[in-house]
Amino acid sequence: MPDLTKNPIGIFDSGYGGLTVLKAIAEELPGYDYLYLGDNARAPYGNRSFETVYEYTLECVQQLFSMGCELVILACNTASAKALRNIQQKDLPLIAPHKRVLGVIRPTTEIVGKYSKTGHVGVLGTTGTITSNSYPIEIAKLFPQLTVHQEACPMWVPLVENYEMATAGADYFVEKNLNSLLTKDKNIDTIILGCTHYPLLIQNIKKFLPEGITLLSQGDIVAHSLTDYLKRHPEMEQKCSKGGKFQFFTTDSTENFDAAASLFFGAEVKSKHLAL
Repeated sequence: MPDLTKNPIGIFDSGYGGLTVLKAIAEELPGYDYLYLGDNARAPYGNRSFETVYEYTLECVQQLFSMGCELVILACNTASAKALRNIQQKDLPLIAPHKRVLGVIRPTTEIVGKYSKTGHVGVLGTTGTITSNSYPIEIAKLFPQLTVHQEACPMWVPLVENYEMATAGADYFVEKNLNSLLTKDKNIDTIILGCTHYPLLIQNIKKFLPEGITLLSQGDIVAHSLTDYLKRHPEMEQKCSKGGKFQFFTTDSTENFDAAASLFFGAEVKSKHLAL
């Protein structure tokens, strides 16, 4: 096991997308230590079964715990949708009752009602996130008056991970999925980007997004939510080490990870390989 900072905040994603969340968190909460784990060897999670996503996510969470993390953020919508509840309710009480795992879906649904004036909301996400119905379920708990429509965008993550954002192919699939979503409900005025890869397609999305529609991207939302969480839970905040250090781990090739990760994180990334 490599040398690690004492108690970094763990950030987990199946691949690269969670780096957009880590970037926003680090900008809002500088000075903390962060440890990022990308399970690139088994990515993407988006089309995998609930059981497989749960198994993989729990394994990675336990790995982060073993590396000193007291608090882990699932910076992955698919993992948040398919694994978070089981991990929080069934596993943590048994394996790590004093540690915590948080997701990205709940913070996003907590604020969506503040943005929509028409009461009609759209969600764009991977097939796994959309079929889980996690967003409609969570939004209904908090804002039962809202109408929610969803659209699965299975090509968006591959486009990003293959650096195809500035291509006609990317525009084609973005326009196709946006039109499909807005055809379902012409009153949608707020759209949630329910995948942490999607911020890299913002320019494509804006080309085809009608005026007056608000886009909600998760990085800043999750960062604000984590800030609030640490204020409300000083016992956890005090456990998080503060050295301003970043560590990156991938279950796949470090060379491939570093090249792509720098694009998502906005700065040079040097990762280490981790075998699960």
